[in-house]
Amino acid sequence: METIIKKINREKLKKEDFAEAVDILRSGGLVAFPTETVYGLGGNALDKSASAKIYAAKGRPSDNPLIVHIADKDALSGLAEEIPLMAWECAKYFWPGPLTMILKKKPVVPDSTTGGLPTVAIRMPSDAVARMLIAESGLYIAAPSANASGRPSTTRAEHVYKDLAGRIGLILDGGETTIGLESTILDLSGEKPVILRPGYLSREDLLPILPDVEYDPAVIAKTMQKDIVAKAPGMKYRHYAPKGNLTIYEGEQKAVVAAVNRAVEEKMGEGYTCAVLATEETKGAYTCPVVKSIGGRAQEEIIAARLFDVLRSFDDGGVEYIFSESFPDGNLGPAIMNRLLKAAGYQVIYVGAE
Repeated sequence: METIIKKINREKLKKEDFAEAVDILRSGGLVAFPTETVYGLGGNALDKSASAKIYAAKGRPSDNPLIVHIADKDALSGLAEEIPLMAWECAKYFWPGPLTMILKKKPVVPDSTTGGLPTVAIRMPSDAVARMLIAESGLYIAAPSANASGRPSTTRAEHVYKDLAGRIGLILDGGETTIGLESTILDLSGEKPVILRPGYLSREDLLPILPDVEYDPAVIAKTMQKDIVAKAPGMKYRHYAPKGNLTIYEGEQKAVVAAVNRAVEEKMGEGYTCAVLATEETKGAYTCPVVKSIGGRAQEEIIAARLFDVLRSFDDGGVEYIFSESFPDGNLGPAIMNRLLKAAGYQVIYVGAE
């Protein structure tokens, strides 16, 4: 299968720009497209065969549920069996935007889309290209991140092409995504609201609307959670991983730099290629030949937006061992660390003061 990249002019969105993508989706095929978070791999959410194609194209485990994207808040009623008041309140304040809500599903939503679960994950993206594609198609679009399963998510069309060329027919190129981290996933199917995946919207952002919202224990765990039912994407399996071995170092800054420099010296002495994921404040302190700054420590939104792009750049350089600083602080800290921990397979080294 030939994979075509179609450039979209965001300044002048036209219906005809989406005609080919709409035809593909309506005929049960797949289209990759940008959202404000990452690129998504879309198919008709109510078509069992389309969902199966998504899993096959990504190499994704079939018990890992897909997120259904909508273009209108009222579409909630077409997908969810029970919609509590708090869901409508969240839709009012946070949609369109990077919030996914999990609700009890209607029978019309096939089990193949929900990973066999009785719930469905729903999101209304704010990205203009995504919204127009959904609206023009007249469909609910199931769309996980447009990457090979387990790899860093895609924030550029060229990332999608590297992972999925030959597996899908069309990529809508809307440029680089703005947020760079997937949506916050909020479970509203039970008595209390629970965050199943941290994202751009933090717990603090949700508290004014949901004063009793908490993180699921699996989200804040420091080890891989294997024996759980994955109610949301990213809960159960290793995700976001570069090809090289990634280890996170956590502790006092000077001690982290010293420990990483020792590890780099050891691995390079054994003949391996190494790289360091650092910040503007520390990039000059490392002895490794390859040091990538992800931004200043106070620039959380820049760190979030660049994370997957930098991880993919290590693959382009054939890096075999990657050593990363930790980023636990700030509003986006939980989301950034959630992605890094999964990318590293929870390999964390805690270092004391030197």
